[in-house]
Amino acid sequence: MRGSRRRHGFVAGLVAGFGIAGAVAMGGGYLVLRGGISARPEPSRIEADIARRVRHALVPRQVRAIENPVPLTGEVLRTGLEHWADHCAPCHGNDGRGDTTIGQGTYPRAPDMRSPATQRLSDGELFYLIENGVRFTAMPAWGTGDPAPTSESWHLVHFIRHLPSIGPDDLVEMERMNPRTSAECKDEEETRRFLEGDARAAAPLEHQSP
Repeated sequence: MRGSRRRHGFVAGLVAGFGIAGAVAMGGGYLVLRGGISARPEPSRIEADIARRVRHALVPRQVRAIENPVPLTGEVLRTGLEHWADHCAPCHGNDGRGDTTIGQGTYPRAPDMRSPATQRLSDGELFYLIENGVRFTAMPAWGTGDPAPTSESWHLVHFIRHLPSIGPDDLVEMERMNPRTSAECKDEEETRRFLEGDARAAAPLEHQSP
């Protein structure tokens, strides 16, 4: 009886594996016919739906069932905000909409993290995607895959839940934390020197008699 169950589970897993592989192969063939390897076309609704279903199926069930072990506090949310501004915002934007040059230039596009499709994902699923990344997309793996409560990825999960209600003060603060290109750093340094030069030039005038 036990052996029969094992065989049944093996066969079911094999069928599911072939089904996923078939869906991926069909999706790849569709991409080639539709636009080759260019990242410019917008993914179709059917393609996006298939990709979400395959992604969901490939996240281990036991991981999807994990609830965030880190209690939500102001400090935890602050850590998530800082990590998001420094690591995630270049693609997803400070507000999570994905409306950035990089986010809109990838295939598939960087998703709107505030959308119901993302917010419906379980804590464990969000954690897994942050830690391990997603193949054939621009989403990199940021962690070790260890779901320890000390992981900053759990802080990010809390921050992602916060994105739909993020306020303007947070966005202004995050702009100061965003990574700067060498050109932006050079412009900021030139502006600082210019302003300091103006201040030094104007200082003697303040002490001159009329």
